[in-house]
Amino acid sequence: MAYRKLGRETRHRRSMLATLTKELIANERIVTTETRAKEVRKSFDKMVTYGKKGTLVSRRLALAFLHNDEKAVNKVFNELAPRYSDRNGGYTRIIKMTERKGDGALQVILELV
Repeated sequence: MAYRKLGRETRHRRSMLATLTKELIANERIVTTETRAKEVRKSFDKMVTYGKKGTLVSRRLALAFLHNDEKAVNKVFNELAPRYSDRNGGYTRIIKMTERKGDGALQVILELV
């Protein structure tokens, strides 16, 4: 499976993606760069899939990825998974915005469908 390195070491990249995923779960909408949003989309889809399975193993895998944030995992399993029970993927949408002033990176809004 191909992935983007995002200019980070593995530990930092995984931590950043987990944090962005937690923010997306909590707020249901975040503003970030396009490349980060495309990577966060993958991890969020995986969390919703875990929630739809609903097993103890999937709950523990979600807890491990989300740094033991029980509040976020409970929201995925109790609110988001039932909301997307009839959907087979594509739980997020990316809306393009303007470029960031400092470095010209394309900003996007990543939100839940």
